[in-house]
Amino acid sequence: MSKKFASQGDMAEKKISFTEVGEGLWAFTAEGDPNSGVIIGDESVMIVEAQATPRLAAKVIEKVREVTDKPISHLVLTHYHAVRVLGASAYGAREIIMSDTARAMVVERGQEDWDSEFQRFPRLFQGHESIPGLTYPTTTFSDRTTVYLGKRRVDIMHLGRAHTAGDAVVHVPDQNVMFTGDIVEYHSACYCGDGHFSDWGDTLDNIAWYDVDAIAPGRGDALIGKEMVNAAIENTRDFVASTYRPVQRVAARGGSLKDAWDAVRAECDPKFKDYAIYEHCLPFNVARAYDEARGIDKPRIWTAQRDMEMWEALQG
Repeated sequence: MSKKFASQGDMAEKKISFTEVGEGLWAFTAEGDPNSGVIIGDESVMIVEAQATPRLAAKVIEKVREVTDKPISHLVLTHYHAVRVLGASAYGAREIIMSDTARAMVVERGQEDWDSEFQRFPRLFQGHESIPGLTYPTTTFSDRTTVYLGKRRVDIMHLGRAHTAGDAVVHVPDQNVMFTGDIVEYHSACYCGDGHFSDWGDTLDNIAWYDVDAIAPGRGDALIGKEMVNAAIENTRDFVASTYRPVQRVAARGGSLKDAWDAVRAECDPKFKDYAIYEHCLPFNVARAYDEARGIDKPRIWTAQRDMEMWEALQG
């Protein structure tokens, strides 16, 4: 029997930080576990990213209540992954917002993703028995939409494909702060199993165009100040390119998935092996890069069964 996924043995609790990234704007981070964002308006609060279960969402709500007693009215989900959306019911938000494409992905592959992620990373599903079912938005948008939390304007935008086809970012103009979801990470591996390698760099350029003063990334510490923001954007770009480039070379010569795995390890281990969830992400990243390099534009659906078949193929 092959060894387990790295994440199946990752059961250590992570230290939570709650960092103010602008006036009334907060980043909930946990040492490489999924982040959430908090946007406090005149009369209510918007949450960005729900967490995987209502029990984990309660940890975000606990931090929110340390800084405001305003009700939570809006929840933005930057993409469809289970670890981001299945805790939504805990917030009681009247509006749940996703891109049209992200909603379509919930319909197409939401249950499969839930089953797959639960198998891969059990610690992130603490209290999974309290999940009422798949999370669907009440409101969707195509390219962009704007929400006013009283006078505070919040722009929610699709700036291109990257981590998934339906990624959204959230920009608060009055503080020039952005919540990027998993398009940008900080000292955490990018999960690219449903990604679009060829588009990711252009989407990072679109984020960089805003020249923001702070970013709450998908994973890792809050990014405060333009220097830290720009460094994280470029580091994310390097991670994605360093994963895809060797796989393109392997695919061009007709090499195998295992050949691609070995080539990515040679390129990425020296730079990124100490990053959070690196070993967890690597097999899925290589498998998706191998597909894209061979012309498969739409990521194939991950299932619990496909996960294990891929993992077995990499053990040879």
